[in-house]
Order: sequence, then structure tokens, then C-alpha cells
Amino acid sequence: MPAAIMKNRWGIIVLVAAVSFFTGGWLLQRGVASDGNVYQQARLFDDVLHHVHDYFVDSLGESELYQRATTGMLEGLKDPYSVLLQGEDFQRLTEQTTGNYGGLGIQIDVRNGWITVVAPLPDTPAEAAGVLIGDQIIEVDGVSTEGWSSEKAVSVLRGGEGTSVDIKIRRAGIAESLPFNLARAVIHLRSVSPGMLMSDGVGYVGLRAVSETSADELQAEIDSLVSQGMKSMVLDLRGNPGGLLDQGVKVSDLFLDSGQEIVSTRGRARGSSRAYSDEAKQRWPNLPIVVLVDAWSASASEIIAGALQDHDRALVVGVPTFGKGLVQTLFRLDDATALKLTTARWFTPSGRTIQREARDAEDQERLAQIAAAHDGEVPDSLRPEGGDTTAVPEFRTDAGRIVHGGGGIVPDMIVRADTLSDGEQAFFNDLGANLAVYRDALTSIALELKDSGTSLPESFTITPALRAQMAARLAERGVVIDPAMYQGARSIIDDQLGYEIARYVIGRTAEVRRRAANDRQLQRALVLLEQAGSPRDLLAKVEQEAGTNP
Repeated sequence: MPAAIMKNRWGIIVLVAAVSFFTGGWLLQRGVASDGNVYQQARLFDDVLHHVHDYFVDSLGESELYQRATTGMLEGLKDPYSVLLQGEDFQRLTEQTTGNYGGLGIQIDVRNGWITVVAPLPDTPAEAAGVLIGDQIIEVDGVSTEGWSSEKAVSVLRGGEGTSVDIKIRRAGIAESLPFNLARAVIHLRSVSPGMLMSDGVGYVGLRAVSETSADELQAEIDSLVSQGMKSMVLDLRGNPGGLLDQGVKVSDLFLDSGQEIVSTRGRARGSSRAYSDEAKQRWPNLPIVVLVDAWSASASEIIAGALQDHDRALVVGVPTFGKGLVQTLFRLDDATALKLTTARWFTPSGRTIQREARDAEDQERLAQIAAAHDGEVPDSLRPEGGDTTAVPEFRTDAGRIVHGGGGIVPDMIVRADTLSDGEQAFFNDLGANLAVYRDALTSIALELKDSGTSLPESFTITPALRAQMAARLAERGVVIDPAMYQGARSIIDDQLGYEIARYVIGRTAEVRRRAANDRQLQRALVLLEQAGSPRDLLAKVEQEAGTNP
């Protein structure tokens, strides 16, 4: 055996001995307690590793072998949420939990094969430099962006704070490209969407993630809406993948009374089992609230929905949530590496665990979507092997209402999102690979209206002329749609063209309002709130409907 390898092997043994010494002889003690089993397993691992290193048909470095062993150990836990995060994966998690990244502050998408600015974010380098909606970024640091994906553009445009990037922009009405030299800054992505009053004093706020500043952002947004006359509120958690447990607690704290339990955790390690309770009286005690959820509401967003549901503080509307009732702890191993490890399960105030049992992450996603389509129940034939087919466990809210555990948060009122009609499905199936061309055609019409200085009210309608222009724009790009098929999908084409025109010609708020008008779940929430003068009125409405629809 080469001397270098022999030296490394002794280095490993010395390291194990040193770790054993500095941790109170853990390895030795565990080995003695188990008839030497742990010591033997450590020796076995070391022997196998070096036989593979020395004799495997393909050469593998010791570093790679240790990496694979670590990955294999975590995979052996059969827990898709326990992973080793390195490099970009670790950076991505940091950005998700803090909401901060180094960049220019622009929302982008691909249109006509070019990176196109959807919107510059306020108070960012892009806005300060004069980057506009609809601008095409055609070069980055001298390299053409033609054919780039949005993911590639994001990776290139982001970078360390203070570093610079040169971009060239093509702008409608200007013959020459416009050069910009921009210094990257720390950009904060708000987890709370801008709130707005929808109708009759009903406000709307979306919580898109649960990150470090979520509670503060949400409180400021609600205070602003209340000052504008908001009397009731929709809190939209649809598509919210969760995030930080402590922020899930703080968001819930805004709506509950002092001393009320928000969530409890139970784990094996010291400090992992505890109860989190509300620390301050709620700010808006008489504000009726509807919480919207869907199959992609997960983790910390489920903590919020579960706490408000168990304490009868809000009415939960939508379809069953994802069902992630596990807590992960992040162990920082070095500057660029961390271990994300499941350390506890969490339970709602009524004692529910909402963890959806599944074989792996893909299976959990599949079961969540199936449950959402079956009013919260997964058909027996589609449960995991050995899955419990008995009745879903029942729990009681503060007011005595029955709620269920074991598979996400089941809403108080099931309202499914709209689905495509047969004609609309046929249209999009016919588009096939030309879907990007279709999206480009929508945007090009909207940008032409914007560039022409067209002024439109929020209530504008899609005219026959715009429909003809849309069909012609598709034909110009080689996509010819049968008139009958186009007519069968006219409603959704009108809607999507309207969204694009509203976004680029009027602004994001107009787009959101226009989408809201076609959002079945949101419209149901608005009707419920318009009929409710107090939080109790909302619960009474559900009880009334349950009594008339047994």
C-alpha cells in the first residue's frame, strides 16, 4: 500500500481516537456497551472504504468516497428532508430563508428568445439606473443572451454585493442598444405581496414564503389596509412552501391571544420538544379572516393555518394542504456546508400531526395532489403499501368543531380551483411545443400597446380586433390554430391576454385584480367575508352550510 495512503489511514484512526477523547470517550463507551459493535462497525467502514479505494476497477478519490458515504447514510434515513447542503444548494436555502440575495433587482422572463424585464423592483440598482418594463437584456458582460433560459440569466446576473455587471438593453422605439453598468446590491425579496382592498372593505394579502421578515412585513401590510378601511381579510397561503418555524409562530402570534398555544414540537434530542405559545394580544381581534390554502401550502404555512383553525380564529378555505409536519434543524458545518436534519415532528394546538406518510418526496407530492382532488382523502388503492386505511383521526377546535389529522390541513370549506374545459385542454394540447410562442404572442401585443402610449381602464375588455391580432400573431410565428379550436378556448385566451395587457400597460395591481375576478377560491372567500360581520359569523356560516349539506 502506498505510503501516502497508509499515512491517511493512520490519520483517520487518530482522528477517531481524538474525537472519542474529546467527547468523553463516546465511541469507546458505546462500543463496550454494545459488545464492541460500534467500534467494529467503524473499523469495518474504514476497511471497506480503503479496499474500494485500492482495488475498485475505476479510480475514486478518498474525498469522493467519504462524500458518497455521507450521502448514502442520509439517504438511508428514508427522509427526503434530511440532506447535506453544499455550494449553490446552501446558498439557495440561505436566500430562501433570509429573502436576501446579491443582484440587480429585476423580475425577468424569456420572451421571443430574449431575457425580458417583467418589472424592476423598487429601490434597487435596476430601478435607479432606469431599466423599464419590457426592456430586453440582449448582452451580459459582452455575451449575447439569445436563447438563454431564465435560470441561466438569474445565475449570471446575481453575484456578490458591490460587484458590477455590464448589460446591453434593447428598448422599443430606440434604434441603438442601451449600455448599463450596474453594481450589484443586497436585494430583499418580500415574502408578503402588496395588500389591496378588493370590495366592500375586504382586504387581500398574500404570504408567499415564511422567511426572516415575514411577521413584520405582514403586520405592516395589514396595518396599512386597516388604515384604508379594511373590515375583513383574505390571507392567501396558496403555493407557500413554508420556511422558518419561528416566523410561522410569529405570524400566528399576530392573530391569537396571549397564552394560546400555536404549535408544539416533539423530538429525541434535548431542546427539540417544546410548546410555542402566543406572547402578545392580537392586534385585530374583530377582523374576520379567511385563509386560502392549496396542495402546495406546506410546512410553516401549515403551522399558521392549523393554529388559526384550531383556535377558531379564521376560516380555512381551499383544498387540503401538502402535509409536511416535520421540523428540520440546520447544522452549519463550515462556511459553505450545512446539514439539514429532521429533528422533530410538530403538532397543532389540538394535538394533530398533519404529516402525510409517503415513501419519498415525489410520492408525498403525488398524494397531496390526489387528496386535494378527493376532499382530503387518499383512495385506499393509492395509499402507500402498508398505509393505514382506518378512519382519519378526529380532533376538536376550541369551539368543539371536528378537524382531522394525518394528511395536511383539511379546509373548513373545500373549494377547488377552476380546471380547463375540454376545449381549452384541446387547444393547449394542440399548441404542444409551441406554448412558448403563444406566451410570446401575448406579451408582444401587450408591449406594443404599452409602447404606443395606450391608456386603458382596469375594466377594459378584449375586443374582436385584439382576438384577431392574437390569431394573426400566432400565424406569423408558424402556429396556425383551427378557428373552431380557437373559439373553444376563447375564454381562457381572452383572460390570459387581459392579464398581460393589465401587467404591462396598467401595472401589477391591475393584473392581480383581473386574476382575482377569475379566481374561484378567492371569489368564494370574498362572498363569505362580505356576509360576515365578525369572526364568529364566519364559523356560523360554515356550520349552517354543513347543516344544509350533510
